[in-house]
Amino acid sequence: MADPFHRDLDAQAIRTALAAAQQKPPVDPYPAHWFAAPAKPAAVLVPLLQADDGWRLLFIRRATNEHDPHSGQVAFPGGQQEPADPNPEATALREAEEEIGLHPSHVTLWGRLPRHRTLTNFSIVPVVGQVPWPLDLRLAQEEVTHIFTVPLAWLRQPEHWDVRVRRLKTGEEARLVYFRPYQGEVIWGATARIVVTLLQVLGWWPEGAEAKKV
Repeated sequence: MADPFHRDLDAQAIRTALAAAQQKPPVDPYPAHWFAAPAKPAAVLVPLLQADDGWRLLFIRRATNEHDPHSGQVAFPGGQQEPADPNPEATALREAEEEIGLHPSHVTLWGRLPRHRTLTNFSIVPVVGQVPWPLDLRLAQEEVTHIFTVPLAWLRQPEHWDVRVRRLKTGEEARLVYFRPYQGEVIWGATARIVVTLLQVLGWWPEGAEAKKV
């Protein structure tokens, strides 16, 4: 049975919440001196879908690639902005089509979340949109091994996520968001922080988030 908490939030409410989020500052939890160059612009598609149990998010697992700093990680479809991309939406849609065969016509764009800077020095614009489900997708196996979905009701539970301190090669310490494994998949890092930001913006602020100092 769908969670009424999720069922009651419709497309217009999501658009309104995302529009208000444009007034929020970028999510940049790392000191400027950690980076030797300006952040590289990028965008990801944050795909929302409705299932019998309510709203879910779609994730990808990246294929192993020695040239990819995010090799093997759970992520949203997306990548670095190219000169021909007129805006972050174009980047997110292009990458989603290249990586998982999601045609732009199947995506209803609802808005953006604040920019997120990553430890690998990307400045990511998360572009939120709804996709119909189920949907026949064709994965680019050299980039993506598989896709999976996770209920928002699961993601917002306090026992399913935490903030950990990770010591970097430079000796600095970074605070990273980690979710517990969901069907063997671990959502962490920038992707996890984007999830928490989405939940906060939509009013599904994870219980216990304040105490965890995201």
